[in-house]
This record gives sequence, C-alpha cells and structure tokens, in this order.
Amino acid sequence: MSKKEKTSFKKYVLWFWGITLGGFTIIIFTFLFASWGFLGTLPTFKDLENPESNLATEVISADGVTIGKYAKENRTPIKFNELPDNLVNALIATEDERFYEHSGIDFRGLTRAVLKPGSGGASTITQQLARMLFTGEKSRNKVKRVLQKVKEWVVATKLEKQYTKQEIIAMYLNKYDFLNQAVGIRSAARIYFGKEPIDLELNESAMLIGMLKNSSYFNPLRRAELVKQRRNVVLLQLSKNDFITEDKKVELQKLPLNINYTPERHDVGLATYFRAHLQKMMRTWVQENPKPNGEQYDIFSDGLKIYVTIDSRMQKYAEEAVSEHMANLQKYFFVEQKRNKTAPFYDLDTDEIERSYERAKKSSERYRRLRAAGVSSKEIDKIFKTKTEMSVFSWKGDKDTIMSPMDSIKYYKFFLRSGLLSIEPQSGHIKAWVGGIDNKHFKYDAVAQQKRQVGSTFKPFVYATAINQLRLSPCDELPNTPYTIPKGKYGVSKDWMPENSDGKYGGMITLKDALATSVNVISANLIDKVTPENVVRLAKAAGIETEIPANPSLALGAVELSLLEMVSAYSTFANKGLRVRPMIITRIEDKNGTVLKDFTPQTQEVLSEESAYVILDLLKGVTESGSGIRLRSTWSSGGDAVTGFPYLFTNPIAGKTGTTQNQSDGWFMGIVPNLTTGVWTGGEDRAVHFAGISKGQGATMALPTWALFMRKCYADKTLNISKEDFVKPEDLTINLDCRGKTEQEKNTNTGGDTDF
Repeated sequence: MSKKEKTSFKKYVLWFWGITLGGFTIIIFTFLFASWGFLGTLPTFKDLENPESNLATEVISADGVTIGKYAKENRTPIKFNELPDNLVNALIATEDERFYEHSGIDFRGLTRAVLKPGSGGASTITQQLARMLFTGEKSRNKVKRVLQKVKEWVVATKLEKQYTKQEIIAMYLNKYDFLNQAVGIRSAARIYFGKEPIDLELNESAMLIGMLKNSSYFNPLRRAELVKQRRNVVLLQLSKNDFITEDKKVELQKLPLNINYTPERHDVGLATYFRAHLQKMMRTWVQENPKPNGEQYDIFSDGLKIYVTIDSRMQKYAEEAVSEHMANLQKYFFVEQKRNKTAPFYDLDTDEIERSYERAKKSSERYRRLRAAGVSSKEIDKIFKTKTEMSVFSWKGDKDTIMSPMDSIKYYKFFLRSGLLSIEPQSGHIKAWVGGIDNKHFKYDAVAQQKRQVGSTFKPFVYATAINQLRLSPCDELPNTPYTIPKGKYGVSKDWMPENSDGKYGGMITLKDALATSVNVISANLIDKVTPENVVRLAKAAGIETEIPANPSLALGAVELSLLEMVSAYSTFANKGLRVRPMIITRIEDKNGTVLKDFTPQTQEVLSEESAYVILDLLKGVTESGSGIRLRSTWSSGGDAVTGFPYLFTNPIAGKTGTTQNQSDGWFMGIVPNLTTGVWTGGEDRAVHFAGISKGQGATMALPTWALFMRKCYADKTLNISKEDFVKPEDLTINLDCRGKTEQEKNTNTGGDTDF
C-alpha cells in the first residue's frame, strides 16, 4: 500500500471513529441534557412518588357495590393483585413481550423498529406510562417528537428504578383512557362489561387490551367489528407467546364481543336522584371538614370513598317497581286524555294552561343557560318555538325526534311522576331512594325536593296524638255524623264542617274502622279533642320539618310535605315510638382508606311504645279491611298487565292510602317491622290527574308500586325483610280486641278514602 493510500485509509478511519464517537457523545449529552431538564422540565423524585392524577370519588352501597362516582376523570385505581392474570398476560404479549427483561427501554425492539420500519412499535409499557404521566401526547413535529422520545426514555428509566414491574403495570392500566368515561381499567371493566377487573374473562381482557392501541379508533360502541378484529390480534399474540393454545385462540376468536354497556354518568345507573342529593350534602361537608393542611377536599378528584346506607339490591327493586307500575299506569292515562279537550289538564282555562307552560319554560335548564348567556327574552321565545333535533323520553325507551323546546314541555306534561323512599326504622338507614321516573329527562326529585299535599296519610298523626294523650282504644267508638268546629276556634274564619267523601253518615264507628276507611268526620272530631297544636307538636317530633299551620284542616291532610318527611315520621311508629333521624352516609374515607368521618344515628323519643303499637294496630286495619285491602285480594293493580298476578300478601302490614282533592296526589305508606316505605304518584301540575277516583286514588296510583317493590324484596332471601308481626309491648294496657262488636257495628258505613 502506497503512502498516499495509507494516509487516505487513516483519514477514513479517523472520520469513522469521529462520527461514531461524536454520535455517541451527542446521544450521551442529549440524555444528560434531558435528565438535567435542559430539554424541558422533567418530573422530580417527588413527582414520581406521587404522580398527579384525578381520582374519582366512589359511592359505595351498604352491600359493598359501587353505585356511582363523582369525577373529573372517572378513574378509580386498583392494585396489581386486583388484576386477573389473563389481563396482564394479554398486555405483555401485545404491548411489550420483553417487559420483564428490560429496564424501561427495549433496545432489541428499538433496533428492529429502526432497521425494519413497520415491524412494530418500540415503545415499552414503561415508556407509554412515562408519556401518559409526564410528557403528554405524541408531537407531530419530527424534531419535537425525537426530543419527546428522549424525555420518555429518561423518565422510563427513572420509573423502572422507582417502581416494581407489577406497580408499573398497575399504574399504566389505571391511567389509560378507554373512552366513554372509562378512565382506567376498573372503570373500563365496569362500563363495558358490568363487572370488576378480577372477574374479566380472557376474551374480555383481550378486547380491553386491544383498545390500548387507540381507544378513539377502536371504540366498541361505534366500531364493534373493528374492535373484534383487534381483539383477535391480541388473542393471536397470546397464542404466539404460549399463554394460550392454538385451539383456545381459535375458540375465543369466534366469540362475539358481548358488550354489557353500563355507563357511569350522573344521570344514569342506580340511585341517580339519591346521588344528586348526596352530592349536595358532600359540598356542605367538605366546606365544614377541611384537610389537615386547611385545603378543601375535592369530591371530583380526591378519590374519597363515601359509604352510604342504600342497599343496591333494594334500590334496583325499587326502580324496577316504579318503572313497571308507572309504565302501565301511563297507558291508562294516555287513553283517558284522548277524551280530554284540555289534555292533560283538568279544571284550567286556556290562560291558566298557557301560564303553566310559561312557568315550565322559565324553570327549564335551557332557559337558565340562555338567560345566563345574556340572550334577550324575545330571542329566547324564538328559540323555544324553533324545531330542533332532540331525544325525548318514552316508556319504550328514548326516541329521537324533531320538535321545538316548547313542544317538548307540552309533551312532558302528559307524563305522571312518582317517587319511592324506603327506610329501616331501627337504624334510620335509607335503603332505597327513587326520586322520579327518569333522571335524564325529569330532574326534579320527588323524595326530598318536592312537597305535595299528603291527604289521608297525615291522619295517623291525629290518631297518634289522641291515643298518646287520651289513651283511646282502637275499639272506642265515635258517631259517624257531621262534625262542626265553630267560627273563631283555632282561628277558623267560619264554621268548619268537613264532609265524608261519599256523603254517607250514620251510626257509631270504631276508631280502627274509621282510620281503615278514612272517615273524615272522625278525624275532625279527634283533632278537636286534642287540638291542632298538639298534633303539630307530635308530627314535628316524629320528623316533619316543614312549618305546619295549626288549624283543623290538618285532620284531612291539608298540608304539603315531602316524601322524605313522611316516611321518616312513619318510621317512628315502627320503631316503638323512637324517632331515628334518617341517614344516608355511614362513613367517609380518603383515598388511602383513612376514616375521615363516622356517622352515628340521632334518636329522639316521640311517643310511648304502647301508643306506637296501637297506631300500628290501627294501620294494619287499613290493609285488612280498608282502602289497602287489595294487597290481600285477588284484585291486581287495576288489571295491571305488568304484574300478571294478584298481590296476595298474607303477612302483617301496617299501611295508609291517601288521595288529595281532584285525585291530584296518590300516596301509600306501608310498614313491616324492619322496613317503612312510602310512594307518591301524581302529575307535575296538580291540574294533571285522572278524572275519576277509580284510577286516581292512592290505592291505584301508589299502592301497586309498593306491592311490586315488596314482592321483589321478599323474593330475595338475602335481604331478610320481615314477614313477622310487630312486637307487642309486654305491659300493653289498651284494649285492641274489638271482636265484641256486632257485625252491624263493624260494617257501619265509612267516609271513603279521599280527603275533601
């Protein structure tokens, strides 16, 4: 080799090593610069220990079921040991086959990706986690993307040093957004399959892992066939990596997705009205109970756990009962309204009907938003008259249609509403709360927000006052004759003389028969004996918080109360005269499981155990021979096509129906020893009601819902709802045996169920 050639070769060698060493130097310094933060802020050690995240607050039922969440991101992290093996295997086989062999960066995969483009991504699970936690979405700018990749590598190596492989997998699956409000693997498993992650089948796990490629693209609610293909790719990877056999792969690839979509929005799912009420309570609680550092808890991001008294099984049965009966009752109402010229209103003229629509418009969410945006009244009127696409409620499911917002208001006026509340008397725990027929379309809560006239369901408080003060017996008799409270007494402006609803009078009648059949003149007689003030005092002590006017009309239930107040007060009778304040929360924990607050019952003695038992005995008469007799008869909910059978309850039930003027409100309060349940049914407006008493009374509008609910509860033996009789006090001195009365006296005509 000539001297010139040697010089040229030496120059090439120097260039080679210069470029090679220079490249390595650039790479090393690039990594150093990245780790020093010169390429942008990197997470500190503290950041890695506590990655910033929004954790959903869970609402957990008395039987351990998550019935809802409050969240900015619907994410509830779980630990590695709560993940099924099939899910972890699918993740590793698909996303990072050498996960347990590398330290955050897979150089073999990186080399393959560089030398053979399209052979697969080189990002490890740890790198993907680093991007989700700290470096953000992939940049489209190539230079920025390279720098971002370097930061990912640096963060990935830090993550690998700081966490175990199992912790990294759990963090990754907890962080990923699976779309449709399913952030994290627990939410994804619950929303797409209605189960906890540990219960996922292999094919279900494969579908969720397949979504990791791009959940927006592989959306099972929109591209089911594409998602199935992607799931099958995951199953193929499991087979290639010997996690499953070839035969198992083929078998699983044939399966449909079997999506069980269970959305976790505030207006869907179990106990929607209850959760809305709970959220208001929690806003107050966090203001009054700050963190140790003085900051306020955020129920949407601090990952609290709120343990509530609701039983998910009973809540489900309650919602089913309301839906079943109301869907059936609505059919009768629609048929009746075809003959009503002012449908769905009665007793209103044209101007009054228009004012009703106008009130509904101004109380709507749409109107409030427009006013808040500064839109003029004229423009708002135009918007409400302009047809637009919308989804409206029907008992056959939501239907898409085109109508104006004002037409939708008129449409919704035709729908009857209902509410149900169930309380365990001994603990005050609210077990079921149904505030309406559909929270998405009917926001107003019939349990706590709404107050309606209670009618005859208030009469037990009049009787209880008389029994507690005068020690009357259910067998005591009063004349079933017109009764007058003169002008000036109790502040009445003129003589007050209520009428029995059927206009029939005559003879003597026992208190038991009078309450069973809701005789108005007997209630008037009793309230005069004990005074309205004393009735108000007892009702208040029992749990009625609304201001009640102390006038004689209370005898007929001429007062507007909430369903929550009524059920709470009735529970006092079932709990031997001891009132327990209703509870909806038992415990609140922070995200680490530290108890922030334990809630205990608050009790108050209202009336004697003997008096409470006598009232229960009187109320049992309502379901044995009074307006609640259909609970035991072969008559079934006005020909209820839903139930298909008579109720035929044989166990002791204390109950009371109530029907207000013009059938505007139908009530039923039912008590068994360990459960008090109340139901209200009516229109949004009092002028929306059935024309006649047959369909419009409480025994038809509300009692069937109670019956359906209780049948479902009794069918579930895990609930242990009592069928026993109420416990009789050992020192009972008031006579309850009315068998000495003649049949003629027992069957003395009554005043009917309505109040006016």
